[in-house]
Amino acid sequence: MKVLVPVKRVIDYNVKARVKADQTGVDLANVKMSMNPFCEIAVEEAVRLKEKGVVTEVVAVSIGPAQAQETLRTSLAMGADRAILIQTDQDLEPLAVAKVLKAIIAEENPDLVLMGKQAIDGDNNATGQMLSTLLDWPQATFASEMAVEGGKAKVTREVDGGLQTLEVNLPAVVTADLRLNEPRYASLPNIMKAKKKPLDVKELASLGVDTAPRLKVIKVTEPAKRSAGIKVEAAADIVSNLKTSGVF
Repeated sequence: MKVLVPVKRVIDYNVKARVKADQTGVDLANVKMSMNPFCEIAVEEAVRLKEKGVVTEVVAVSIGPAQAQETLRTSLAMGADRAILIQTDQDLEPLAVAKVLKAIIAEENPDLVLMGKQAIDGDNNATGQMLSTLLDWPQATFASEMAVEGGKAKVTREVDGGLQTLEVNLPAVVTADLRLNEPRYASLPNIMKAKKKPLDVKELASLGVDTAPRLKVIKVTEPAKRSAGIKVEAAADIVSNLKTSGVF
């Protein structure tokens, strides 16, 4: 059984994003980049399935610049068997990413696509759903627990009302939520081994996929700074201030 795990290179979650002076986007110059946390969870789950003997091969794939090879090497150090980089300097929209992944899936023919529910840069939470639609595969999103057996995946997913358990036939697309697992730290020996694992690089143009943007960014701005609070002596003062501020 083969699992394909898409991973994305994003600004490290510990770094505060800065908007460019011309407000055309986020400034990436000299900024620490790392693997998207939800993608990291997906890699960990795929590796755990392999360790259980359920999966025979884990393939990590990323779409991005040459520097994304570092992100893929992290996946290999965690336990993925090989990696594929679709190299491009374009910042692809979710639909374009889904189309590219569909093309790779046609070549790799995996039994399961296990990916993060969203990337922390765009926060679109759309690629997994779009990919399953393009493939006409069943999907199970926001997975907090999963088990694979007998050609089916049993997935517990987090929804507004609590937890929902689904059983989907494979092949399928599953997106990982925060509580699915806690990713491991790659050990030094595994980091060294990852350097020798195969990593194929393909140019985006070679796939013949339409990745033209459908959206246009007008302006990017930082959130408004939070105003200072006030101190009151009694509960009645809170009510009075809420009334005068127009909340009530």
